[in-house]
Amino acid sequence: MIMLKPGIILALLLVLVGWTSLPGPSAHSASQILNAAAQQAKPLKLPLVSPRIVVKKAERKLFLYSAGKLVRTYHVGLGLSPVGDKVREGDRRTPEGDFFIFTKNDKSAFYLSLGVSYPNTAHAQRGLRDGLITRAQYESIISALNAKQAPPQNTKLGGDIYIHGNGASSDWTWGCVALENDDVRELFKAVPVGTPVRIQR
Repeated sequence: MIMLKPGIILALLLVLVGWTSLPGPSAHSASQILNAAAQQAKPLKLPLVSPRIVVKKAERKLFLYSAGKLVRTYHVGLGLSPVGDKVREGDRRTPEGDFFIFTKNDKSAFYLSLGVSYPNTAHAQRGLRDGLITRAQYESIISALNAKQAPPQNTKLGGDIYIHGNGASSDWTWGCVALENDDVRELFKAVPVGTPVRIQR
């Protein structure tokens, strides 16, 4: 049996208290931290059941679910202008809302990539209202989304939003969600085209 000195016990308690008292959305209990570490150490059980992806921008995290259960948490980088929803081409914002994976590219310039179905209906409606797209472009976007296909990527709303590799240590993309290469490789293998993606603030 290992005996710990009182000073060491006190130091461990202070560390645990520090973990549980962190402010804001990043606060976690010691047990949550240990559970998360154990989760990441286990290989993913494939195929996933009804997989879905949730990205929480403020936390710089991507959460992967299978059968409603969280099975992976990945650190991510965002667009160079990370705060707020994407509005137009070139604003460098990562879009917010509900999407789906419309393609998987194993020859991506950013290691591996999963296409996100931006613009969604809400972006198209706002773009039409604000005069960024025409009625014909709006109808083309809605038609593609209803068919679970890629919406037009070349309007003034912007496009080419992907979950891809090449590093998650900073916000450096033009609106994409970036992961470390090992993480995006695991995600790429785990999720099929059509997987729901929700991106939140």
